[in-house]
Amino acid sequence: MTLRIYDDWEQARRTVLRRRSVSALEEVPAPLRASIERVFGKELTPEQAVAQILADVRQRGDDALREWTARIDHLELDGIEVPAEAIETAPRQIPGDLLEALDLAAERIRAFHARQPIPSWTTDEMGGTLGQRVNPLRRVGVYVPGGTAPLPSSLLMAVIPARVAGVEEIVACTPPGRDGGRVPDVILAAAHVAGVDRLFRLGGAQAIGALAYGTATVPRVDKIVGAGGLFTTLAKRQVYGQVGLDGLYGPTETVVVADDSANPAWVAADLLAQAEHDVLATAVLLTPSRRLAEAVQAEAARQTKDLSRADVIAASLAGQGGIVLTPNLETAVGLADEFAPEHLCLSVQDPEHWAGRIRNAGGLFLGEHSFEVLGDYVAGPSHIMPTGGTARWGSPVNVLDFCKIVNVIALDAGTAARISPAAARIAAAESLTGHGAAAMARGDGV
Repeated sequence: MTLRIYDDWEQARRTVLRRRSVSALEEVPAPLRASIERVFGKELTPEQAVAQILADVRQRGDDALREWTARIDHLELDGIEVPAEAIETAPRQIPGDLLEALDLAAERIRAFHARQPIPSWTTDEMGGTLGQRVNPLRRVGVYVPGGTAPLPSSLLMAVIPARVAGVEEIVACTPPGRDGGRVPDVILAAAHVAGVDRLFRLGGAQAIGALAYGTATVPRVDKIVGAGGLFTTLAKRQVYGQVGLDGLYGPTETVVVADDSANPAWVAADLLAQAEHDVLATAVLLTPSRRLAEAVQAEAARQTKDLSRADVIAASLAGQGGIVLTPNLETAVGLADEFAPEHLCLSVQDPEHWAGRIRNAGGLFLGEHSFEVLGDYVAGPSHIMPTGGTARWGSPVNVLDFCKIVNVIALDAGTAARISPAAARIAAAESLTGHGAAAMARGDGV
């Protein structure tokens, strides 16, 4: 495995730093096309396949959930919901040091989000009382991806901010495990640590449909949060409007900006840690230092040999990875900001200075001791962050994702009379005579 070095940063901008999407059938990898045809009995785009699942779940509820789980996951569900006692006893089923690590992560996630201000407010300086009331959502659904490995950290990162916000009920879905459909103990333990109210053995589009529409077993939620695979993401997009969303997430991504002071072994390790997530993960180094670029290239090749997911890493780096040589650090920072990555790591001598030039990133990691893996697990901020360039407008999951604002308007009679003519004039400009009449009725003291 050789991590490619791009000498021409403009070429890199058109290739490894170019944003891509997978939607049309001809862009879908052949194995996925074959899998869709096998499950559905005909050739469909991923969007069409997801739409069929969602429509069926909406119409047939639990029966559809069982059928699609059998067809896609090859599992016959004897029960959709995980018994509460299984969650209650799970902490005793995992190693003590792992439970301590989950507790530490939970403590730091809770402490970080508890500092986020979410105040309601009012003012009497505009005539009467105006303000905003911040209310927690009543019920939230958390999707916890499974895939090739359980991800208890993703559960903690979504559920704990919701708890801090004061959400009344938190339910979660996670794909049934390959061990006879049993949810892994570490996920159950994380659910206990974080305070999940109910947990369901559901994955993919059928899980999203259940949360969005509700079934006899799965309650309908107000908002769905959490990342997932292609089918999960497409399902979230299709149910938006029926339910709120935190965002649409694609494959994970890290951009490291480094100068000659960076430790090449550490930089390589950070890139490989990102690449092992998924064959579609992005791991890119931007640097003006050829010496560092070549050292990182060598380190990446050396370290990959000792990692359990070397094949995934190789595919990821070949498809979306690279080292881009830039004329200077300013160009590197500019390219990183333009790419708007999920994770942006500044392994440079003066990270605070360069951080001031960054507007677009899900998470900004300053200095070599603030590496992205700590953000994945125990730093404190949620690791559920915008991907695919959506960091240009999107934010990481935070307490405000689990609240909504209600505007409060309680004007006094004098203020209402004073401003009503302006309302009537604007209404007339919009040809809304009923609005104007209602405004002037109040203005006339009626």
